Amino acid sequence: MVARKFLISGIVQGVGYRFFAMRAAARHYMLGTVRNLPDGRVEVIAEGERDAMDEFKKDLATGPSFAEVSDIEETDLTVTGLYRDFRIDH
Repeated sequence: MVARKFLISGIVQGVGYRFFAMRAAARHYMLGTVRNLPDGRVEVIAEGERDAMDEFKKDLATGPSFAEVSDIEETDLTVTGLYRDFRIDH
C-alpha cells in the first residue's frame, strides 16, 4: 500500500473533476478524498496499491472531457488506513 497527495492545477473546478476522480478511484480501488481548494486547484488524497496508484494518477492527469489539467504536484504520504471509501469533501 502507498499513500499520495495530488494537487491538480488547470481548469479543474466546475467541470465535474471531483466526480470524475471518484469514479476513477472506484476503478482503481483507491481510498481517500477529493476536494476543491480555494486557489482553484483540486486536492486528492489516496491510498491503494502501488501499480493501481500509477494508473489512477494517469486518469487524474487526463481528467473529464471539459477539464484541462496543466500540472499535477505529487507528494508521498504515510499510509494511515483511516479511509474506508473514496469520497468528495466539501
